[in-house]
Amino acid sequence: MKKLVYLIIFFLYSTVMNAQLKDLVQYVNTLQGTDSNFGLSYGNTYPTTGMPYGMHMWSAQTGKNGDGFKYMYAVDKIRAFSQSHQCSPWVSDYAVYSFMPMVGKLVVNQDARATKFSHDNEIAKPHYYKVTFDNGITTEMAPTTRGVHLRFSYPTTGDAYLVLDGYTDMSEIKIDPAKRQISGWVNNQRFVNDSKSFRNYFVVQFDKPFEDYGVWENQKDEVFPQKLDGAGKGYGAFIKFKKGSKVQAKAASSYISAEQALITLNKELGKDKNLEVTKARGQKTWNEVLNRRMYGRTDEDFLLLSFPC
Repeated sequence: MKKLVYLIIFFLYSTVMNAQLKDLVQYVNTLQGTDSNFGLSYGNTYPTTGMPYGMHMWSAQTGKNGDGFKYMYAVDKIRAFSQSHQCSPWVSDYAVYSFMPMVGKLVVNQDARATKFSHDNEIAKPHYYKVTFDNGITTEMAPTTRGVHLRFSYPTTGDAYLVLDGYTDMSEIKIDPAKRQISGWVNNQRFVNDSKSFRNYFVVQFDKPFEDYGVWENQKDEVFPQKLDGAGKGYGAFIKFKKGSKVQAKAASSYISAEQALITLNKELGKDKNLEVTKARGQKTWNEVLNRRMYGRTDEDFLLLSFPC
């Protein structure tokens, strides 16, 4: 009987709390603290989009591969959108791989592919990131605990390419055009006990067919068209889509195995028909967490408590 009473009380409490949830995530701007550099810190943060206590986060990347200052507000070019786990620029990142969309000509070099943007065309929230480049490409990201839902919207002005970068250390890439899938692993790290055996396995599922594909390596920026796999330092992939495509990509990672990465992808993103579904779920989760700080306070009190800077 007591258990039934407790269940009823818990149910009523949960119902009331959900009905009273305020949209507090609207006040959060993850660009705060990003106007930093090696000489002067204004926060040393980067615009992380990720779930509360998430295993993997995602961020726009303005800095070079391996640079602890992953994103600097003063820089007006983005060179990638990368998986991240970095807690401080002084310890750098690990288990990173990244995507970079481009229109027109295929460019793999991380400096040459960097594309201009304006902060006026950028939205940075914990559950959602969006930016439109000056060339018309729009990139969106909505995270899950171990993955991310991405969408790349290309203009019709040129060929639509997407580059996957293997970052700073050993990696392996496999392309499956029939399944519209890319999988592989990266082992970039800094403080791992057994660096040789360390692996971040990932799988990426696309909703549009590949018009062209290949692998490349970022040490000499050598490209291997139509090659389906490759392994070595900094190995990545490129794929080409139809002009003007709007491409959704679902990605997930695992430190256990490639099979586990696929299981995670299907579990966390398999039922999400579009990015809006993933985004809405993330917004709800973040609002549930942020509302714990309210305790009867006003929105103004919340802002003063949460964002004193």
